[in-house]
Amino acid sequence: MAENLSPGLDRDQLLELYRALCLTRAAEERLELLQKQGHMTGGLYRSLGQEAGAVGAAFALRRRTDGTGDFLAPTVRAVGALFLFGGDLVDFFRQYMARATGPTKGREANVHWVDYQKGFVGPVSPLGTMLEVMAGITLSFNLRGEDRVGMVFYGDGASSTGAWHEGLNFAAVQRCPLILMVEANQWAFSSPTVKNTRLESFTEKAPGYGIAAESVDGTDVLAVYEAVARAAARARSGEGAQMVELRYFRRLGHAQHDSQDYVDPALIAEWAARDPLELFHTRMLDRGWAPEGELLAIRQEVEQECEVAAEQAIAEPMPFGPDAVDDVYTDVSMPHPWTRAEISDSRSA
Repeated sequence: MAENLSPGLDRDQLLELYRALCLTRAAEERLELLQKQGHMTGGLYRSLGQEAGAVGAAFALRRRTDGTGDFLAPTVRAVGALFLFGGDLVDFFRQYMARATGPTKGREANVHWVDYQKGFVGPVSPLGTMLEVMAGITLSFNLRGEDRVGMVFYGDGASSTGAWHEGLNFAAVQRCPLILMVEANQWAFSSPTVKNTRLESFTEKAPGYGIAAESVDGTDVLAVYEAVARAAARARSGEGAQMVELRYFRRLGHAQHDSQDYVDPALIAEWAARDPLELFHTRMLDRGWAPEGELLAIRQEVEQECEVAAEQAIAEPMPFGPDAVDDVYTDVSMPHPWTRAEISDSRSA
């Protein structure tokens, strides 16, 4: 069996990749159920069809829990990367259900949380700005002489924002060890990619910044892993910022409330036949890397983990309103500013 293994990965690592794909799918399916049951707060964003991009990319980095590993800035569709970097499954459900026990105590949602020891920082809402943030983080790696890289995910729509270009230009000029993952899923909200760029591939933008770029099939988790491993090696060797384009398709709407009626059903069906989880499942079987029973057991295991984690989060309390002003700027409770009062001082003056 060892002769058939993918270069650079042993059987345990291949099974870990498969498990990460299954966990991403199962966690999001559980979220969909929680939303229908009325437990969810805010929007639900699925990465259906994109799981291999986040999982393969994160798997190629150095993941540690002591604050010395590589750094990650995910998007809402890069949940698989968050889990690989140590994002806790229960915390994931707490975030989506705005529980007081969550990392942000109910103040933020989904992947908007930070753990510097594990090496991930949640996105800020204005598109493109996390590229600037990660440029600063990776610049600090250079200044301190640390052998670390940072990875930031962004959808193709964000590439049309000013912050995206400013951040990428800064990272390129400063030779920051940054890997930009462009999630070319063909949609920005309800706008097709052809309406925000005339280029066929986002890698065509890279030469304008003087950086290396590679485009890869985002439904192939091993192809993604290998492309990012190459990019990380270049970044660590001093070649500076790198770009990896993930070619795939957003098989659901921007969020769960988006009916996606602006997409041709035949196109969705075409990409459904290229499901990344099923493709890797078949590959594992065909190459003799694992038997069917072992793979099915992994799926059942992660589904059970998601059910248990979700039930735990459901049972935990919602935030206590007055606590919203604690731990924001100081550790001292502050009164609500007049701008948030029901009738402000300025209006009554």
